[in-house]
Amino acid sequence: MIEVDTLIADMGHRARAAATVLAGMPSETKAAALRLAAQAIRDASATIVAANAEDMAAGLARGLSGAMLDRLRLDDARVAQIADGVDAVAGLPDPVGTVISDDTRPNGLRLSRVRVPIGVIGIVYESRPNVTADAGVLAVMSGNAAILRGGSEAVKSNAAIHVALAAGLVTGGLPADAIQLVPTTDRAAVGAMLRAEGLLDLVIPRGGKSLVARVQDEARVPVLAHLDGINHVYVDLAADFEMAKRIVIDAKLRRTGVCGAMETLLIHRDWPHRDALIAALDAAGCEVRGDADVAALGYAAANDADWDTEYLDAIASVALVEGLDDVISHIDAHGSHHTDAIVTEDAGVAESFLTRVDSAIVLWNASTQFADGGQFGLGAEIGISTGRLHARGPVALEGLTTYKWIGRGTGQIRG
Repeated sequence: MIEVDTLIADMGHRARAAATVLAGMPSETKAAALRLAAQAIRDASATIVAANAEDMAAGLARGLSGAMLDRLRLDDARVAQIADGVDAVAGLPDPVGTVISDDTRPNGLRLSRVRVPIGVIGIVYESRPNVTADAGVLAVMSGNAAILRGGSEAVKSNAAIHVALAAGLVTGGLPADAIQLVPTTDRAAVGAMLRAEGLLDLVIPRGGKSLVARVQDEARVPVLAHLDGINHVYVDLAADFEMAKRIVIDAKLRRTGVCGAMETLLIHRDWPHRDALIAALDAAGCEVRGDADVAALGYAAANDADWDTEYLDAIASVALVEGLDDVISHIDAHGSHHTDAIVTEDAGVAESFLTRVDSAIVLWNASTQFADGGQFGLGAEIGISTGRLHARGPVALEGLTTYKWIGRGTGQIRG
């Protein structure tokens, strides 16, 4: 325990020094360094893919699920997407220094609220090696230093990406400790990060329910939580059949292992195309687990746990509902406040859904798979916050800043 505490403390001190430099670094310098990092990732594509192949082989031997393996897998195209994501962040407006408000008080004291970096951010994540780049560059572009602790299943992939990323940043003049990768898979290192009060300013967990629960239970530093993606699509009485079919199949099956995938389909009981929609979902390769009415059509019966399960697989729970009040009750009882969508041609019903559903992302006539920072124009994302404080929904550059008040006076005193 002492060894990992010492390791994390050393990394934290070095990160703090790097964060001090980054906080005052010009936007152009940060952006140029990120572009060099993106090119370094492209140049190292073969090395990264080879390292990932070793992780994939180990994952298969460990019996990782298909969804986990899909999250882990890299090829040249996915590495290129990682690099493109770094370039995209480099092209985003830098929030640091943005004046949120500027007001002169009656006594002549001018008060400005200005965006500033948070400081040192720890990211604890599983499976997805792209997070190594996404989280790191978002932290740097917003003036923060990052300490990354990836999962053991992606240890070689993460290391290969980090080597390329760090080389590009250093070439661009950024501190070598701007992005650090914890060099051990010892779970005690996570605990050391969570106890690093005064060294880490924020911890962001990205992974399964058990990881997030551990971070929330043990952390002595603030946590930006990304919980389950138990996402719903509600097909209203006024829905267009062809649109509903496209949206539902995409929401569930485009990529089943992402947090924006639909897990539960709710259909108005009196919608005339309900049976055809369920049949289309089944024909597309999705296992349907339904309530009593849906099971009566010949599908598997859902049990109580199904409504609270993030499958991350080609499985969906399906229920028939009486209307919007029934939908809201179901989502309140079983949802995770991540992403929920309605399909309808009735604008009044849609606006009521958008207002009443208490989720970080609510959509009208669009797939839940749009729950992604890139699709929101934010570049890469560090996660989707399902909490209610600080940042909510896809968290990118602005979500990694806080603010301070600056007062400019001419000798004012309270007296």
